Amino acid sequence: MFKISRRDIGALLIGAGLAALAGVTGVQGATPGDTLVMAKAIDDIISLDPAEVYEFSGGEIINNVYDRIMTFDPKDFTKLVGGAAESYAVSDDGLTLTLKMRKGIKFPSGRESTAGDAAFSLQRVVILDKTPAFILTQFGWTKDNVKEMVTAPDDSTLVLKITKPFAPTFVLNCLTSGVGSVVDQEEAMKHAQGDDLGYNWLKTNSAGSGAYKVVSWNAKDSVVLEANPNFHAGPAKLKRVVIRHAGEATAQRLLLEKGDADIARNLTADQIKAIAGNKELVVQTEPKTNIYYFAVNVKDPTLANPKVQQALRWLIDYQGMEKTFLEGQFKVHQAFWGSGSAGALDDTPFHLDVAKAKALLAEAGVANGFTIDIDVANAPPFPDVAQSVQSTFGQAGIKVNLVQADQRQVITKYRARKHQGVLLYWSPDYLDPHSTADYFARNPDNSDDAKTKTIAWRNSWDIPELTKETDAALLEKDSTKRMGDYVTLQRKLQQAGPIMIMFQQNEQAVARSNVKGFILGPSFDTVVYWQTTK
Repeated sequence: MFKISRRDIGALLIGAGLAALAGVTGVQGATPGDTLVMAKAIDDIISLDPAEVYEFSGGEIINNVYDRIMTFDPKDFTKLVGGAAESYAVSDDGLTLTLKMRKGIKFPSGRESTAGDAAFSLQRVVILDKTPAFILTQFGWTKDNVKEMVTAPDDSTLVLKITKPFAPTFVLNCLTSGVGSVVDQEEAMKHAQGDDLGYNWLKTNSAGSGAYKVVSWNAKDSVVLEANPNFHAGPAKLKRVVIRHAGEATAQRLLLEKGDADIARNLTADQIKAIAGNKELVVQTEPKTNIYYFAVNVKDPTLANPKVQQALRWLIDYQGMEKTFLEGQFKVHQAFWGSGSAGALDDTPFHLDVAKAKALLAEAGVANGFTIDIDVANAPPFPDVAQSVQSTFGQAGIKVNLVQADQRQVITKYRARKHQGVLLYWSPDYLDPHSTADYFARNPDNSDDAKTKTIAWRNSWDIPELTKETDAALLEKDSTKRMGDYVTLQRKLQQAGPIMIMFQQNEQAVARSNVKGFILGPSFDTVVYWQTTK
């Protein structure tokens, strides 16, 4: 693969108008017409190997470098479509999926992608056993059996055997995640060291058939991508993508306004408001599947009372927060699966109603209120959300003590079930509603030493019937009915229980007005570069 030196990258970036980051001052820049220059915080990248990528920036990049076995329509992420595979069939017993691979997909080398490459790619995820491997091992695949469970009897046929008759859409949705990326087996093994299956090389290089290939990654500095001329959907609209690390939002805004970057990815809500009058800039907003919620531990007898839980739902000023300090970057959402994806529930029946909450508290026998400690991460937006909740709870006589700490400390205490109340967020591991239902609507063992410690478990919420319904949805073969099952689960959790969903995060990207076709998508690894034009 062609490589580029740090010196060459510096020249390219300055040529692209990133003089401000290089400490050079001068007239307003202009990025090259064939290059998308993006200012973004990318210091979370630890690897570009799809068997290991689990961070936001890395997931976004490999989505543009590799074809995944299955994918979603970039114009409608509720529609599951073929990626490297064009069709599939399921055996009568539901334990075997046979996928036919799409012809004409080529790696940058010109070699055609085969079912053998796809089988190798899935096998290496399980064998290497990095963080995201659980997405595949939940099918019953292990290091010992994966080569028998995942096979390619010929170049166009991929056969997947699973240990339970999971819903086919569940299995296919898992293959839309990064671990479903098809790696060029020959290229990877050419660079293998011992039995690492090319892992050490693929951490900083690429062997995919996607729209782009990795030219270079320099940690906390930049990622440079170059168009794959053999991309099956046609060459990318722009020849090159340069993602420059800019950790501070103020630096991103400066680059964007000067024309030294085409897109800024991490501007704050205040900064976006401040540029509202600039006709050269366009704000793009898309909902993500990340949700923010408030939960209470039902080990506390007062908080276990359904009337109290219902009252708390009416004591949150959802709409008020959305219209003030959360404006633009969060929207009211009251179900566990984010809108914009199949199986979502968009109903928002709750709003601030102190009188109704007081009546419910009186019915619960706590008309004079009570005291609750709420654990809160000290990173935005949690402190502001917590203060709003403290204020509105107080209107019904509930005294709130806010316990602020680093997010790691909050989560550690939460995982130990030692909290009373907590404000936190959730982001699904893959784009299937089971990824979230598994945590919110399942608790197979409510004992303190349980092995499965879901969000329901963390709040000591014993829900055997909901657990059965969640497990049943995972095995429902009819995809329409399965999505309906998740909507039903969300309605039940929306109306009762100790978990109150409040918001869904919106991602905002700000681009120069000449930039078109950039797609953010509903999750961290669904951002699409290759349709972007300037």
